Amino acid sequence: QVQLAESGGGWVEAGGSLRLSCAASASGKIFSIRVWGWYRQAPGKQRELVATMNRRAVTEYGNFVKGRFTISRDDAQNAVTLQMKNLKPEDTAIYFCMTDRLADEDGVRDYWGQGIQVTVAA
Repeated sequence: QVQLAESGGGWVEAGGSLRLSCAASASGKIFSIRVWGWYRQAPGKQRELVATMNRRAVTEYGNFVKGRFTISRDDAQNAVTLQMKNLKPEDTAIYFCMTDRLADEDGVRDYWGQGIQVTVAA
């Protein structure tokens, strides 16, 4: 059983910064994670892509990011971070980390974290 645990969310004023982290843990060994990603969902809106990074460090960002966020991964720790700067009130949402094709002793599956709240005050 794999679990993703997010941390680092909270409240910040507009223009501020936050750093989200997510770590994968399993009862057995995790062999590889093809893609790490962050998505977000604001009240009344659909879940949207924030950022992804594959094993070759190729990244993809949502159009709204515009250079403000940086995703990075630590394969030795099975973890991903999202550094967010110049935050805006419209960045307020629940942020979810996810893995695409995580391979562990039980097989290959996709996983989602439970989500963490980010609130940006005007």
